[in-house]
Amino acid sequence: MELQQLTEQYNAQHSEKTMLEKLQFLVEQHPGKVVFTTSFGYEDQVITDIIFANDLDIKVVTLDTGRLFPETYKVYRSTLERYKKPIRVYYPPTEEVEALVTEKGPFSFYESLENRKECCYIRKVIPLKRALAENEIWITGLRASQSNNRSGMQEFEWDEGNGIIKFNPLMDWSLEQTIEYVKANRVPYNVLHDKGFVSIGCQPCTRAIQPGEDFRAGRWWWEQGSGKECGLHSLKK
Repeated sequence: MELQQLTEQYNAQHSEKTMLEKLQFLVEQHPGKVVFTTSFGYEDQVITDIIFANDLDIKVVTLDTGRLFPETYKVYRSTLERYKKPIRVYYPPTEEVEALVTEKGPFSFYESLENRKECCYIRKVIPLKRALAENEIWITGLRASQSNNRSGMQEFEWDEGNGIIKFNPLMDWSLEQTIEYVKANRVPYNVLHDKGFVSIGCQPCTRAIQPGEDFRAGRWWWEQGSGKECGLHSLKK
């Protein structure tokens, strides 16, 4: 059966299973072809803990855009120290980054939505495609309540752009549940979360949110009506 056809089958067959059971099933059905991308936020740290604590054969990778917070690198290091497991890093292509910054300067993304998406594409999307290549299952830390764009997600989705099944195991989790898991299991986490940062990306494009603000308000806060997405996830409107 083709991968795309498996998506609906997996949604129908595995709704009652635990996250660990679903991950174990995917490892069995797609040996050596399951990858998880982490940016070290609360959600990703939950999944990392489950993968590493259960010694699952899942590749854990991260994208280093070159513009991350120092606090993100610190939780990266503390995660390596805690689990003694590898996390492979993917960088953006040097020539494209050099050309972008030389032509438009270091903060071109503030000047237009087109410029911002160009920067995200070079620094995130291109390395993501390398990370996903030759894999069949892509595990993400997306939650439906993170934004209106994500509210229509299914647990298993077909990602047409990357030709891969996307598995969103935290789809129905609340932020409170996520934080409770991290604290209860003493999972390393980004200390910026304690300072009002709920969604943490590149340092120039992320700020803390104020009480009552939308979850994604701290990402690309100068934009209006952009959907607040970087292109990593092709989400249904």
